Amino acid sequence: MYTLLSFLAFTLFVAFFSWFKLRKESLKTKDGYFLGGKSLTGVVIAGSMLLTNISTEHLIGMNGSSYKNGFIIIAWEVTSAIALVIAALYFIPKYLKMGLTTIPEYLERRFDGTTRTLVAFFLMVSFVVTILPIVLYTGAINLESIFNVSEVLQLPKQESLWVTVVVIGSLGALYAILGGLKAVAISDTINGYGLLIGGAAIPIFALLAIGDGNPLQGLQKVYENSPDKFNVIGDKDSVLPFEVLFTGLMINQLYFWGMNQTIIQRALGAKNLKEAQKGLLYTGVLKIIIPIVIILPGVIAFYYLGDSMYAEQDMIYPELIKRVLPVGLVGIFAAVVLGAVLSTFNSVLNSAATIFSVDIFKKHIDKSSSDAKLVRVGKTTSIILAVFSIFVAPFVANAPDGLYQLLQQLNGIFFIPIASILLAGFFLKNISAMGAKVALFVGLLFYILTTFVFDTGIHFVHLWGIEFVLNLFIMFGVSYLYPRVNKNDDMPESTQEKLETWRYAKPMGLVLCAITLVIYIFMGQL
Repeated sequence: MYTLLSFLAFTLFVAFFSWFKLRKESLKTKDGYFLGGKSLTGVVIAGSMLLTNISTEHLIGMNGSSYKNGFIIIAWEVTSAIALVIAALYFIPKYLKMGLTTIPEYLERRFDGTTRTLVAFFLMVSFVVTILPIVLYTGAINLESIFNVSEVLQLPKQESLWVTVVVIGSLGALYAILGGLKAVAISDTINGYGLLIGGAAIPIFALLAIGDGNPLQGLQKVYENSPDKFNVIGDKDSVLPFEVLFTGLMINQLYFWGMNQTIIQRALGAKNLKEAQKGLLYTGVLKIIIPIVIILPGVIAFYYLGDSMYAEQDMIYPELIKRVLPVGLVGIFAAVVLGAVLSTFNSVLNSAATIFSVDIFKKHIDKSSSDAKLVRVGKTTSIILAVFSIFVAPFVANAPDGLYQLLQQLNGIFFIPIASILLAGFFLKNISAMGAKVALFVGLLFYILTTFVFDTGIHFVHLWGIEFVLNLFIMFGVSYLYPRVNKNDDMPESTQEKLETWRYAKPMGLVLCAITLVIYIFMGQL
């Protein structure tokens, strides 16, 4: 009973606070609805970015993976800091100078309208097929485990998961549809820092119990129980070999943190460049801290359970919550977890609505549509995508290597081809629109065949690197046969005013890169 009451109290508080902050906001303009009125501060951007990125696919999926594989999966998190530094110092100044609302807009300026439309379409598909269903399903698993929804509703477990998915999906859609990006960002800020505090409480309570009141002694016992789990250098046959850091992983990280609409849309909604850079670099700090929340608990669970739940690794985190958290805090943390689910879900919905409205509807269907009409179209798009995602969600169950690994494998279908043409657009002046379009399709086909059709025996992150190099060769070859028509190397800028850079951006970027290196040097010796 206490669990349910604290859950409802915290959830209602977040909803009320978001409404209170938004009650006087205008959501009828394109910038107001899709970019939060370009008023977001660094702290809000960082909280929203963290919670857009970290959801139950991380809490459940990554802790499940660390329970089985140990700290080698930390590469997914700490290398993000380097990508965020590059995004803050290089990408975001260019985006704000160009006055972008969506990343596909850039592709039209650099290549052509067809490239923009193709990428917008692929992004829409990726949202429905990969991110949204997995977020919904892992959220349902967590709430089922904490509240025993199946027993309360007197339904079989699988049916109760369906019901939970529908409820979460409906709530997330309401946030995104009624409040736009600013509602998402405000609720994210509260839940984001709640997730850090509540998430850190789980390993702290566990280590206090294991160490008889001394958390450092508890950590020592966990380490002595399985020292191999603390090493960050993965073997060639492991779930994440160390070599992937130098092949496909950094390409994926650059795309995700510097070019991915769902993430970068928060920085595009910043009140100025300084706040955008603060937001990106603060997020880099959070990504270095977050393994305490999404990796360490899984390793602690191995201390408690050994390998008894290897076959059910995605149930580890909910099990640990119930085992170590005091009853009164379980409900609050469940509310934060629900907030994490809603955050990622409604953030992706908002980005999908933005892309469809700006890059597809206004571009091809109604070129003279007003801002108010674009907002209506965006809301309708959110509803349709939410319904599709709810229906797809239960089909992602029983992933052999865990849900987080499945998410990354599916993301590669679209992320790497799009990353290759975006990076080529920025850094290679002679790549043509035809070269970009051919590389986009060749990359998609190559990855699908080598990952999901034929067993190559090559780790999928290595395949990202191979695909990236293949795409470059394709672009060079096709661009030689079909040269670039538009020779204007400077992207048109929508603002002539000088954007003021945050004075601490470069020093903080250097510190984040150094910390990432130290983590690998220190933990690589364990």
